[in-house]
Amino acid sequence: MADREKLISDASFGAPANAHKKKDSAGLPWCFASGFLLFWVLLFFAVVIPFFYRLPTALTIDDANNNQFIAQRAYKQLYSLSNIGLKMLGSNGNEIEAVQFLLKELNQIKEAALQDYFDMEIDLSQASGTFALKHSLRVYQGVQNIAVKLTPRNSSSESYLLVNSHFDSKPATPSAGDAGFMIVTMLEVLRIIATTKQTIQHPIVFLFNGAEEGALEGSHGFITQHKWASNCKAVVNLDAGGSGGREVLFQSGPNHPWLVNYYKKYIKYPFATTMAEEGFQSGTIPSDTDFRQFNKYGKLPGLDMAQCINGFVYHTKYDVIDIIPLESLQNTGDNILSLVRGLANATELHDTEAHEAGHAVFFDFLGLYFIHYSETTGIFINLAAAAAALIFVFLSMWRMSAVSHESFSIVAHSFIFILIIQTISCVLGLALPLIVAHVMDNWELSLTYYSSPLLLIGLYVSPSLIGLSLPLTIYFSFQHNAKISRSYQLQLALHGQAVVLAVLTIALTAYGLRTAYVLVIPLIFYVLALALNLLTTLHDRGFAWTGLLKVSQIVPFLYSSYLFYFFIVVLTPMGGRSFSSSNPDISIALLTAAGTIFSFGFLVPLINTFRRPSFVVLTLITATALTLYLASSTHIGFPYRAKTNGQRVAYLQVRNIFYEYDGTLSRDESGYLFNFQDRLKEKPLLGTSVNLTGLISLKSKCEQHMMCGMPLYDSTYVLNRHEAKWLPRLDPIEPPARTELSLLSKTIQNTTTVRFEFNLTGPPQMKLFIQPYEDVLLSNWSFLQIYLETPLVPPLPYFISFSYGIDRSPLHFFLEFTKPNGDFDVPLFQLGVSGHYIGHQGDAQSAKFASSFPPYAILEQWPALYQRFIF
Repeated sequence: MADREKLISDASFGAPANAHKKKDSAGLPWCFASGFLLFWVLLFFAVVIPFFYRLPTALTIDDANNNQFIAQRAYKQLYSLSNIGLKMLGSNGNEIEAVQFLLKELNQIKEAALQDYFDMEIDLSQASGTFALKHSLRVYQGVQNIAVKLTPRNSSSESYLLVNSHFDSKPATPSAGDAGFMIVTMLEVLRIIATTKQTIQHPIVFLFNGAEEGALEGSHGFITQHKWASNCKAVVNLDAGGSGGREVLFQSGPNHPWLVNYYKKYIKYPFATTMAEEGFQSGTIPSDTDFRQFNKYGKLPGLDMAQCINGFVYHTKYDVIDIIPLESLQNTGDNILSLVRGLANATELHDTEAHEAGHAVFFDFLGLYFIHYSETTGIFINLAAAAAALIFVFLSMWRMSAVSHESFSIVAHSFIFILIIQTISCVLGLALPLIVAHVMDNWELSLTYYSSPLLLIGLYVSPSLIGLSLPLTIYFSFQHNAKISRSYQLQLALHGQAVVLAVLTIALTAYGLRTAYVLVIPLIFYVLALALNLLTTLHDRGFAWTGLLKVSQIVPFLYSSYLFYFFIVVLTPMGGRSFSSSNPDISIALLTAAGTIFSFGFLVPLINTFRRPSFVVLTLITATALTLYLASSTHIGFPYRAKTNGQRVAYLQVRNIFYEYDGTLSRDESGYLFNFQDRLKEKPLLGTSVNLTGLISLKSKCEQHMMCGMPLYDSTYVLNRHEAKWLPRLDPIEPPARTELSLLSKTIQNTTTVRFEFNLTGPPQMKLFIQPYEDVLLSNWSFLQIYLETPLVPPLPYFISFSYGIDRSPLHFFLEFTKPNGDFDVPLFQLGVSGHYIGHQGDAQSAKFASSFPPYAILEQWPALYQRFIF
């Protein structure tokens, strides 16, 4: 009678008694195990890579109609703009040639505009101002902006849409990608809207700003001073961190999810992720855009979009038009044209404050489809997915108990033990790549993948897969549990992965990270597969449940690998300019490991459905060992290549002159100040034709002198000064022009306060360092008072960066110092003044030195004069 009840019980679950144990007693041949993982690798290269780089067909002038973006026309404009060359703030290229080019193009568009439909105003303005940014105070004058307002005649709207990009450049780059690409995109978008009868509801302001690269001065000048600024209600900011490829949406809002709704509705080729937004806003991605100024000083919500592919040429002389495909312009042009038209008809622009509704979660899938929802909805989805995972795992365990005729506690005990193993697997999957990165760095072999990205597979992907597979493989090799079948135990391992993701999802959601959606995607698909397996009884038929599981993981695999590949593509070039104090391999290893875990987390345990899964682990170990050899002992691992993946070498041709309190000259030295931008510093240059004999650390000078007694150019020089190097030179460096500080007056204001007035003249980029002595307080000055009153962390001398555009008049300023005892006939403060002659090659000896660098070195260098005064 008992046997009969047992058979009935088994039949009720669609399987004969003990069938699940017999069917999984033998696995598939071992040779298929490596093939199983190889299939997913091939899927990545066959699907993810082509879709990641996919671009639309470019339209030519022959295809032209009045309602389409024509890439060829924009390309011709980009050719003319990039051929101007250097467009640094204050240079002739930026202040004269680029402005004249843009005004000519804009006037041609105005002549062709449909006068019955639109009014078009062109306004060339100058702006001067000051603001605090990072560790310095930025003071600018005569910055030129070209603003164009396109107003529909049939509209009375006083709410404007702002579209912005910049035409200036960094030193020594024609800036075809950053951001000439976006400038010509704006020109073509403006031309199309102005010359077609498709109406818009709100005026559009196209801002061609002439000063972004220094410190976002142009956008600050516009949003704080321009006559149209107060009417601008939202912004589409266009920039670049690379050249070519697709543009990515990496910032939205903030707190205006309706903007993402318009992105979904109007963008033809979506490319966006909340993870990039949170990474950028947290400072994890080290960059900045004009979006900061519009949001901070104008309270404008908006969308921040940028080119991001091929960051190796970003801010270098290789940022030329030749590497930009027409198709890339077509992709961005189609997107921006459609988006701008959509937002120019947005009813939300009438009252944007009424539509503040929290953040949004958004992402695209392979550029094919865009998904978005509110942060509140995201919290519900995250918690629901985590709860569903825990519930279905419980149901599965209960089912296992019933089918196996074992108590639930036995199944639970097995699950807890396997959960611990699976947690160890995840930790190892994350830790092993980080260990490899740390070891390579200790061997002074950072960035070996910089020019050979396929090395990432062996350096980080394989170790991560080893970590994911090894603990479970060892467990299955040594355990022989007769009570619970191997297939059930394998399911328990996958349940463990689901529980780990569920717990992390709950934790990240509680912490407020919208990026938790990345964990939810594989979790949801796993729950769906588990539910179907339970409903169809495949759950209990040996390894039959693996079929649905494999199919269900295709979408999560494609998305996770696509997402993390994007971040690796963006951050790898950044590693070449992240300076020597940080190890960029750690971030790349972490991203690669996370991408591997999310892509393969539910797949790697399935190697235990094959015979001899240890063969897969040995194969992965072999691949890692071989890659380490190639990276460390062959030219494949040398990071740099000429033109395509160069080493950024930033240095100044320095002349330092120190004057004492009585005006006597106490120091006059010359040399080259190196601010190495990568982890390897001078190592790749040793043994080449460049002579670095005598190169020393700057640390001792930093301990003796204010700001190291050097003309530190910007915050990167300041923050990295202890890692900088100094190469003395015997022959004095002759600056191409003078930088002159004139003391106009010294006036005692009262018994404790004295006032100094100065004039400063020199090149368009000049810096001031001010350091009062211990018993002296800098109590007032001509600049921004809040910067003076805010303590700097870490404590630093006051750092004022002054730059000018078309207005070359001297900087007139005053400084007031307070001293309790009123004795002003002694030294009160040090004042360092530096002039940076960007665009000048320097004297003959400096030019010869620059020419001795190897072809893969990308130089960013110019003469700089530093004078230290004591007053």
